[in-house]
Amino acid sequence: MHISDGVLPISVTIGGYAASAALAAWSARRTRNEELPKVAVVTAAFFVASLIHVPFGPTSVHLLIPGLAGALLGPSAFLAIGLGLLLQSILFQFGGLTALGANALMMGVPALLCGLFFQRLKGTTRRRQSIIGGIAGALGTAFAALILALLLATGGEDFFGVAKLALAAHLPVIVIEGVVSAFTIGFLARVKPELLDPAFVHPAKIVHG
Repeated sequence: MHISDGVLPISVTIGGYAASAALAAWSARRTRNEELPKVAVVTAAFFVASLIHVPFGPTSVHLLIPGLAGALLGPSAFLAIGLGLLLQSILFQFGGLTALGANALMMGVPALLCGLFFQRLKGTTRRRQSIIGGIAGALGTAFAALILALLLATGGEDFFGVAKLALAAHLPVIVIEGVVSAFTIGFLARVKPELLDPAFVHPAKIVHG
């Protein structure tokens, strides 16, 4: 789910960069020093998951994990996803640098929304956390696929068909992401429950060492 260079109109490309830069700065300010190792691990997981592409007509599908990233990182999720996309663009030319802002919005915004969803509804039992984590994982991919279709549609009528196909192609991925996220959250709730508490804190409350 990477938008390539030259697909989006210039106005959308510039707007995507501006919005992504603002959200990345917001995310970085709310990332505590002690959260950095977890951010690095989730960034690496996102980087690897997004490298495995399965061709589907004129597009391709792969795991995205924005919902899982949001559940684990909270406000730091946008920073992790942005870094992962930047490395993919530089090292493997996935998406391209001009579309980086739009790609970051496409996957980063659902991560933030699903992170907030998970933290508000996760409860205290492992079963509930696993279920809510699975829902968050599925919703993250669903939101990202919808944003992808909307962004592609801005490219004109030539991309309408691709937008519809891209949305349909990610329906099975939504289910898979839900299962993967539910399993991952359930496992962490059992062995390391403190990893499921990325607080949405005000920057004034963050103490940097």
